[in-house]
This record gives sequence, C-alpha cells and structure tokens, in this order.
Amino acid sequence: MPYENLYIYYINGTVPDGRGLFGDGFIGNWQEPDSSFLFFSEPADEQVASLVAEKDGLALKDRFFMPYEDWIGGELQAFSAAGVRVVPPWLAPKEKTDRSLILLDPGVVFGSGTHATTRDCMRAMAAVFSNITVTRTIDLGCGTGLLSLAAARMGSAYVLAVDRNYLAVETTRDNIFRNNLQDRVLAVHGCAEDFVAMDADLLVANIHYDVMKRLVSAPGFLKKKWFVLSGLLRTHTIHIEDDLRHHGAEIGYRWSEDGVWYTLAGTCGF
Repeated sequence: MPYENLYIYYINGTVPDGRGLFGDGFIGNWQEPDSSFLFFSEPADEQVASLVAEKDGLALKDRFFMPYEDWIGGELQAFSAAGVRVVPPWLAPKEKTDRSLILLDPGVVFGSGTHATTRDCMRAMAAVFSNITVTRTIDLGCGTGLLSLAAARMGSAYVLAVDRNYLAVETTRDNIFRNNLQDRVLAVHGCAEDFVAMDADLLVANIHYDVMKRLVSAPGFLKKKWFVLSGLLRTHTIHIEDDLRHHGAEIGYRWSEDGVWYTLAGTCGF
C-alpha cells in the first residue's frame, strides 16, 4: 500500500495546487469550485493552520483521519475484467511483458476498479472493440485513468483522458507513465462538455448524471460511432435512454449491478 493512514483537511476556499507549500507528507489537493481537500500521509495541523492564517478567504472546516484502505473501500488487490489484468504496482510481477497488464496506483482518487460500474465499463468497451476498429477513444471523467489505459490495452491507438480535477489528471498521468503508454494516452485537464465534440470512434463516460445529460444532448456526442456510459442509477438510466433514443442513438448493450448501477453501450449510427 502506498500509505498506511490518511490525514484529510477540508478547507473552505480554493487552495492553489499545494506543491511547494507543504513537506514530504503532502499527497495532493482535491479541488472543488469553492473548497479544497488536502491529503497528507502524516499529521499536518501546524502546516494547515499556518496556510489558513496567511491566505485570505480560507477557513478550516473539518479534519479527518482514516486508514488508507477505508478511503479506497478495502484492500487493493489484482483483478481481471474483459481480458485486462489490473494490478497495484506493489503487487506487480517481476516480468511485465504481459500486454494485457495494467499497473494502477489510484493514490487518493476514486477509480481503483473495485466499483461495479468500472468493471462493467471494461466489459462494455471489450464488446465495442469486438465490433469495430477503435482508433481514437475519449474518456470523459477519467479519474485514475483506468478506463483510458484499458482502451489502449484493448487496441486503441490514441486515447484522450479528460478530468476537471487536477489531482485526477496528475494521477492519470502517473499511471500512464507507469505503464509506458505515454505515446498512446494523453491526460488533460478540462470539463467533459468542452471535449465531447472531439473526433473519436469511442466515447467513454463513467460520470455524474448531471454531466451525462448534458453530454448526450451535445451535437458532438452524436458524431461518435460508439459510446459507453456508466455511473447511472436506475431512474437516471431511464432518462438517459429516452434522450439517446430521441437523438437517434441505438443502445446495443446494457449491464446492471443488482438493479442499482447501470452501464449502457451503443451507437449513434455512424
């Protein structure tokens, strides 16, 4: 495990990146529009108090302590899905010649592969790759970069990974280099809506419903050959399916985990 414990400081206000502000125990800064979550591998009460005192507009709202395993939802273990083997770096085999292998360190970003929607996305992607030649893939809301890396392992020559959170983009970039896929996968910071019109054979979005409903209505979405959409609860899925059909898209595959989480794969007809 990369960390034994996490010390998390919830700040009201936007803290700059954080690198250079803190010592070796600083892990990263999860930024929201009006707040920041600072992650440390050791207590940083004095450092955070000093930051809040020196910077106008900042206030410490809360602090949390938890084992790293609790944050990521359990012990990270290797798993296989859709012909891809995902392994934490500290469990990596000595020989890394397996072309289906993905080394994934999620850090403190969600997307370790333990959630049902992530694995269903990988199964959906494998179904798409079995139907068409996927040269270009765009992954909107990439998180740790797992689905972007999986697209490359499945055969996509070019993959664009997009996330609005800087820490997610940094984590994805680390995982790209960890897997020597920097010539095929590019991670960029930005909003999903700003990239939906980019040319791609496959669009993947395991993302919040509020963003999803804007994506499927965007003109650029309808220019994709295939899409994989996930992160949807049952009621949200009904609405998204209605929107897709209204715009002429066809749903070819549907996965459901215990009737709670849904994943859709389909084509816009191009």
